[in-house]
Amino acid sequence: MKLITSIFIIVFLSGSASAEIVNFDKEQQGALPAGWIAGVTGKGNPKWAVEVDSTAPSKPNILKQSGAGTFPWCIKKNVGITDGFVEVKFKSISGKEDQAGGLIWRWKNGDNYYVARANALENNISLYYTDGGSRKTIKYVDAPVATNEWHTLRVEFLGKHITVSLNGKGYIELDDAHISGAGSVGVWTKADSVTAFDDFNYVESLPKKGAEK
Repeated sequence: MKLITSIFIIVFLSGSASAEIVNFDKEQQGALPAGWIAGVTGKGNPKWAVEVDSTAPSKPNILKQSGAGTFPWCIKKNVGITDGFVEVKFKSISGKEDQAGGLIWRWKNGDNYYVARANALENNISLYYTDGGSRKTIKYVDAPVATNEWHTLRVEFLGKHITVSLNGKGYIELDDAHISGAGSVGVWTKADSVTAFDDFNYVESLPKKGAEK
């Protein structure tokens, strides 16, 4: 599947983009990373904390969700992205009901955002939007997602156009206009998924100064 490389053309030709890679290695273990908030869409008691993981892609620390809830989330505060990409490395560790690792973008609050997730229990990739706390399915695609192995999940978004890829291979590409405008970015799980995250990476593409909107 062809990825939306136009995003990167916009980013680099405009000469105006903000980017950050978060690897959690300088964060206090046993606590949320500085500048992040956590919660749940629905009900439950999620537990997000920085931990040591000897298998981490960038050692020593990872961000881990080990509690349970309808849809636990952890968001990077003070980020407002309309168009760009968000990427993370994740490892599904366990879960009887679900084994999910996901990315959030255009997050307005805990009840309104986009989410793409990979599921090691079902071996698929899916794209949703959450509206008023209710998760709505946009598309499901079969994909191999091995448990206890690190994978790279990436979402590129430009206007209505969204592409979701796993380990460098595109699985979903479509247009959807349910959530527009700037929002924050973060990571997501479902139910009793115990999931580790590392190397959270995002880029905001910005229009040229004086360009028409």
